Amino acid sequence: MKIITKVLPLLLPVAFMANVSAQEAPKVAEDKPLKFVAGMGLTFGGEKLSTVSFTDGTSSDIRSGGLVQLVGGVDYRINKQFSVQSSVSYHVDGIGASNGGLTFSRFPIELLGYYHINDQWRVGGGVRYVTNIRMSGSGAAAMPTLSFDNATGGVLEAEYFTSTRLGVKFRLVKEEYKISGTNQKVSGNHGGVFANMYF
Repeated sequence: MKIITKVLPLLLPVAFMANVSAQEAPKVAEDKPLKFVAGMGLTFGGEKLSTVSFTDGTSSDIRSGGLVQLVGGVDYRINKQFSVQSSVSYHVDGIGASNGGLTFSRFPIELLGYYHINDQWRVGGGVRYVTNIRMSGSGAAAMPTLSFDNATGGVLEAEYFTSTRLGVKFRLVKEEYKISGTNQKVSGNHGGVFANMYF
């Protein structure tokens, strides 16, 4: 079963909360300046790293820009116009079946700055440092672990706050991964949609 089929049911309640919270009149500027943030997103893009074929004749790709990113960190509102956010994530694309699976995983560390257009919208960007980048397989998809060098990329974002506790992010990331011990590089460029809870 693909990872996305496991994650979508988790995102649906968040989307529902966003719709309900949209009825509120958020006053982000009046809330406490320092918050913890926890979020989840779906990302799309990058290059095809591998294709897994199934016995029913279908196949699925592992991509360097996919697929699920789990986020935890802190967000600090400097003043009415500006804020910063620092986070650590687990970013993974994977395909699993009863007889094995294939996974491409990495751990991004991000530092982002934002300009607040109003109480609902902020835009910004920053730097993303990615560590422990690797692709590995198990069972019928077993393979030697393919490791990549740590990488630095750039992030552009827009975030809409449906309330002081819930933000929906739209992002673009530009980065490149280099296979360890070689000169071969893979584009990790991708876009994504995230739901973040602030508390």
